[in-house]
Amino acid sequence: MPLFIGGVGLMGPGLSGWPGSLPVLQGRIPYQPQPVATPTPALLAAGERRRATAAAKLVLQVGEEALSDNDIDVDHLLCVFASASGELSIVDNLCRTLCSDDRALSPTQFHNSVHNASAGYWSIATGSGGASVSLSAFDDTFAAGLLEAAVTARTERVPVLFVACDLPAPEPLRAKRPLVDPFAVALLLLPQNSADKYPSLSVQTETVRSSESTLADAALERLRRSNPAARCLPLIQAIATGSAAPVRIGAASMPIRASVAR
Repeated sequence: MPLFIGGVGLMGPGLSGWPGSLPVLQGRIPYQPQPVATPTPALLAAGERRRATAAAKLVLQVGEEALSDNDIDVDHLLCVFASASGELSIVDNLCRTLCSDDRALSPTQFHNSVHNASAGYWSIATGSGGASVSLSAFDDTFAAGLLEAAVTARTERVPVLFVACDLPAPEPLRAKRPLVDPFAVALLLLPQNSADKYPSLSVQTETVRSSESTLADAALERLRRSNPAARCLPLIQAIATGSAAPVRIGAASMPIRASVAR
């Protein structure tokens, strides 16, 4: 039973928003990496915006974009948030504080350090009371999150918002976890295609490990490999181009095959 892609949100170097990224993903213009500016999500009130982390702001930005063309009742929207490493800059800050003479931790930093902080900011910003899952699976985090979201949408028969996001780490953590650029992606998965206008998505697990799908554009392929959330790019490109060729994601420990159809 297929699902349907009701919306996409995207932000990464040289990929600012779904409509603006289509010419690059469709190969109509060359990909040119550009720095990612931290967004200012309109969903957040000013006070919460000051406290929100960079990851939470990216999550809100792409999540809002994925919902922008749909009249979705966020009160009953289920969500899956995926991040391989979370907010490593906050982890670094907390560790440095604990090693200093003044070991008093910032309460804001402490509550922002939990893995489901972005889920909390989403709930505050949207007023959503729907259940959410926050997960991590190292470099297979996007695959794990997509599988969780697809299973939830299919079994519960309700819309599910899936968001994956990862940011670079400061030194010395970067030496062990060399994420290069911020990247966030959101997919709104629908159990029905009532308007008959959305592409379908099929997601299946594979019992045999195989190589992940790669990208023909060398610069986009470097981006794909540089950030766990950017492992989405072959699937996102298939959505942009309408390609029905199967995409393989999560080859390391959680191999899945996804395909898109119009």
